[in-house]
Amino acid sequence: MYEYLSGKLTALTPATAVIDCGGVGYLTEITLSTYGAIQEKQEVRLWIHEVIREDAHLLYGFFTEAERQMFRFLIGVNGVGAATARMMLSSMTVKELGDAIASQDSKSVQRVKGVGAKTAYRIVLELQDKVTSLGAEPRKPQAALTQNKEEALGALVMLGFPKAAADKALQPLDASLTVEDLIKEALKRI
Repeated sequence: MYEYLSGKLTALTPATAVIDCGGVGYLTEITLSTYGAIQEKQEVRLWIHEVIREDAHLLYGFFTEAERQMFRFLIGVNGVGAATARMMLSSMTVKELGDAIASQDSKSVQRVKGVGAKTAYRIVLELQDKVTSLGAEPRKPQAALTQNKEEALGALVMLGFPKAAADKALQPLDASLTVEDLIKEALKRI
């Protein structure tokens, strides 16, 4: 099995890259994020995952080891093939996909073309614990974040500020701030 290919980039499309390693050109299937990362380079190193089928030997190349590891996690889920995993990593970054899985957000995973509700649920269920090794973190529940802004809005209205002005001042603020900090920052903007 190949670990990585390092050499001259001789051909590049959004879906494939050809790397010349010692006079042999290796065609690798790549993701859009890998394409973006190597687009301006002449010499590249791609982390490789090899898929051997009856009718083909395919190489999948990734710019980072984390992207390759996420690909391997995904193809380990029943019903997710290499093409689907590549599509997922082209649609979302490793961090976005990992955070969605860690947060049990199957709706975000399901937005990827070719991923249905059952497959998205299976991916979340099977990979939830594994993605933390790639730095994924569960997102804060949206309800709690919204509640802080609502409390801050109520307090500002009670202080006599018009609701529309208070709401406008709160909109650009980070919802993860405490209610007190939201009020202080909003007062600076009103």
